[in-house]
Amino acid sequence: MAHPSLARFDHRPWPLPGKRWVWRQTWTDLLFAHWPVPVAALRPLVPDGLAIRQQDGIGWIGVVPFRMGGTRRPFPFVPFLSSFPEVNVRTYVEKDGKPGVWFLSLDADSLFTVWFARRYFHLPYHKATMNISHCDGWTRLGSERRGASGTVRFNCMYRPISDPREAEPGSLDSFLAENYRLYSADPAGRLHSIDVHHAPWPLQRAEAKLEAESLFRALGLDLGGGPSHLHYSRGVDVVAWDMEPA
Repeated sequence: MAHPSLARFDHRPWPLPGKRWVWRQTWTDLLFAHWPVPVAALRPLVPDGLAIRQQDGIGWIGVVPFRMGGTRRPFPFVPFLSSFPEVNVRTYVEKDGKPGVWFLSLDADSLFTVWFARRYFHLPYHKATMNISHCDGWTRLGSERRGASGTVRFNCMYRPISDPREAEPGSLDSFLAENYRLYSADPAGRLHSIDVHHAPWPLQRAEAKLEAESLFRALGLDLGGGPSHLHYSRGVDVVAWDMEPA
């Protein structure tokens, strides 16, 4: 059960779980795009059992497009099941002193992943038609989700414009990127958590063009304007543990 990501864990905010990890994934070609948002606007979107984390007195929403790859367990690696584009909308929360991510929506171009993650992990995944490509140093990702409430579209192109570095502990970059737990709620409202681990993100400053308004409108939000914080990462290898009651 050894994994390269476990070679370093001094950056974690709490020790590794005592159990063995059960999932492995690779996240590549990520854009971290973030908007500052008043906590009052986020509160209706987050369960009362979770505190909304703030940096400099304000909450944050992130839009993160990337490619998911190498997902394994309980089946072997199968490309059309295990590798696909994804885009998630998230904010940052805390429970019992453990900070983590609360996903507001996740779009993926994998019907199996959407069904599995909604059914077993209670995550708000949606099936979308997506494409990802690379040209002249740019990553381009497009997504279209169709449902009873209308069509939700997302388009972006992005590239790094600096050398990679690790986020300084206590910085806004660290607050937005270095999160090692995700939270979810089942249909009965019970909270659950999943711990993850990876090396510190190799972050690079980025430039990007985004059309994200449709994602926000689907959540009842109007953020107005572009993101105030952009970073690119070539990616990390990840391990994850089983879901547990929070």
